[in-house]
Amino acid sequence: MTKDVIALTERMPDPWAVLAGLLSGGPDKLVDTAGEDAVVRLCDEQGRPLVSVEAPLLVQVRGEAERLLGATPPPVPFWWTEARATTGVAEAERLAGTFAARLVSLTGGSAWPAEAARSLAVVASEGVGVAPPASAQPAVDVLTDKVAVVIQDRPVVAMTAWLADAFRAAAEGGLGLQVVSPAGTTLSPAVRGALSAWPSRWVVQDERDGYYDGLTGAVLAWRDGMFFPVAEPDSTDDDPRARVAASFQEGVTDSGERQLALTFRTVHPADDRLVLGGALEAVWRELTGEAPAGWGTAEPANLPWSLRRLTDVAFERAPEPTWVVVVGSPERPGLATVRVSRTKAGVEEEVTLAFGYGPDEEPPVDAVPRAAEVLATRHRLQSMLVQLRKARRDLAVPPRFEGPGVPLAFVLGAEEVRAMPGDRARKTPLDRAPVQLGPKSRPALYYPLPGDPSDLSGWQDFERLVRHLKGE
Repeated sequence: MTKDVIALTERMPDPWAVLAGLLSGGPDKLVDTAGEDAVVRLCDEQGRPLVSVEAPLLVQVRGEAERLLGATPPPVPFWWTEARATTGVAEAERLAGTFAARLVSLTGGSAWPAEAARSLAVVASEGVGVAPPASAQPAVDVLTDKVAVVIQDRPVVAMTAWLADAFRAAAEGGLGLQVVSPAGTTLSPAVRGALSAWPSRWVVQDERDGYYDGLTGAVLAWRDGMFFPVAEPDSTDDDPRARVAASFQEGVTDSGERQLALTFRTVHPADDRLVLGGALEAVWRELTGEAPAGWGTAEPANLPWSLRRLTDVAFERAPEPTWVVVVGSPERPGLATVRVSRTKAGVEEEVTLAFGYGPDEEPPVDAVPRAAEVLATRHRLQSMLVQLRKARRDLAVPPRFEGPGVPLAFVLGAEEVRAMPGDRARKTPLDRAPVQLGPKSRPALYYPLPGDPSDLSGWQDFERLVRHLKGE
């Protein structure tokens, strides 16, 4: 299995330190570059890569190494340098470990996993045969005409820069992306949404069933160039049913942990004076009393929270969309993904946000209407759905069954209310009337829903509401 080794160092690895690490394979191992020199590769004499090393990343956000690796890094700020060993070559893994060990010895800090970076000695690798890479993408381990397969042997499958590049390359090639991980690995919420489109999926290794989908539980087998669900023995073409892995169904208990999840969209006029991220910050402050801790265009989120820097990045990338991840402090787990895109309507921000709460903590549901009003009156809210979920406080997605969230509220922005014919937006089939937000002359509407995590009937009310608003 492919191995990632990460050096967490106190000082920036300068070119000499990187070179010393790259020479861990001996002088016959040559250095090449890829990805506009953002990735350095240790190659053999035929130019075939053994280890790929990403440019060092300065992490200025507390808690990211703990969240993604379970590792204790140097105090922030620290440098995060990833080395990825080529699949199927045992010596490549040792080279990556020696590279990280030398980097740490020269610049201070620690390496993850610790056992992979214990030796500073030159790795004897003469005569090693390395299969040509299946793709120019360092993160891709297997490439077929249907999918790109990425193997991730780390505690959390996160949206790293490498994985984001693999998603992008797969999409451009019309392929799905299938991420394979060992049992016990969890998924970052930032990755979950990207795996929702078939045939992309999260493939979990399992002792009993071989492989299964970590999000649906379907037992999987490799067939025709991709992981595909295994049907139940009595399944038919008219009634296809995938077999569900036993591991996915085990340990389903209510720990008392909860998540408060919000999905909303805002639309702004395209203007040089526009500042992005304000809607997310406003909601974050209303629900936690503080601003987000950090953000980045990949995980780990490495930059301190800044509306101006986020806006600058989005404007530099326009008219192409910009995707970012935003995190909270370790004391109040929170994670959001934001997609900024230019459309005919203006500049749109699509936000998916979740906060985690332990058994002895109450989600701030009373603050939700106030947060909705701030969005509606100050940030051009188009719509928002709020849910409560029985799910982990740390927000990690485990490879086992987690019940769906239940709707707590739906909010319709003022422009959308105004566009509705007659009193359709105000007179609904629900028992409770909507609450007006903002000025009476131009209100947004807040539709309360049951929000009981033990009762899924709230989705029926939500469906009735949506169908009514659409005029169906």
